[in-house]
Amino acid sequence: MRGFAGKVAVVTGAGSGIGQALAVELGRSGASLAISDIDTEGLAHTEEQLKAIGVPVKTDRLDVTEREAFLLYADAVNEHFGKVNQIYNNAGIAFTGDIEVSQFKDIERVMDVDFWGVVNGTKAFLPHLIASGDGHVVNISSVFGLFSVPGQAAYNSAKFAVRGFTEALRQEMILAHHPVRVTTVHPGGIKTAIARNAGAAEGLDREQLANMFDKKLAMTSPQKAARIILDGVHKNRARVLVGPDAKILDLMVRLTGSGYQRIIGASLGRMMPRPT
Repeated sequence: MRGFAGKVAVVTGAGSGIGQALAVELGRSGASLAISDIDTEGLAHTEEQLKAIGVPVKTDRLDVTEREAFLLYADAVNEHFGKVNQIYNNAGIAFTGDIEVSQFKDIERVMDVDFWGVVNGTKAFLPHLIASGDGHVVNISSVFGLFSVPGQAAYNSAKFAVRGFTEALRQEMILAHHPVRVTTVHPGGIKTAIARNAGAAEGLDREQLANMFDKKLAMTSPQKAARIILDGVHKNRARVLVGPDAKILDLMVRLTGSGYQRIIGASLGRMMPRPT
């Protein structure tokens, strides 16, 4: 990828999936990396890959929900490298369950990681990105930040919130004449472990849900997703759709408006496992 040589990029959730692929692709493209995750084993594997290709890398365990730790982390990364150019707020979790049976704590946990983790990362690094004179905020939403589906209210809420937050930030940076570009990313089904690591409401078979995701919904590899994302960042896209499913579903929502709810509800209603 062009346009990343000499940049310092921060990637959260870099221990696996899209985050790991982004870190490696950025490293191959000449960037220095600050990578973090709560999965220290996966993070160590990412670090090994980066060091094997000679990438300067700073590796830290980080829980994105811990705001004070995130603020300190941002300062430490800036001090370590002397600047920060890009933040990829990628860390996230998933949860499946109808609103009626989901616990408050489960919805709160998804919001804490998937939305507030993005807010924490953006706010922590934004002063450093502005100071760099060449900043970029890349926040990972989801195709579920474009439309809602039954059983995904918590995830939908967080990813819609990421979309709104990030789109507002892009406009604010333009109006303030700050040297910070902003991109929202909407991946479709990516071949990662997010479904296998996801929570589920009582009565749902997590293994069955994960198998359905892996066999019917996961279409794009993390490596291809990373290349699509970085191409969008290089071109300063406001929105990046990742995968053919994301493009098709985005078009369907644009064409049908709220009518998509009837289409999606009927199709997923037949596909999704129900509580036993």
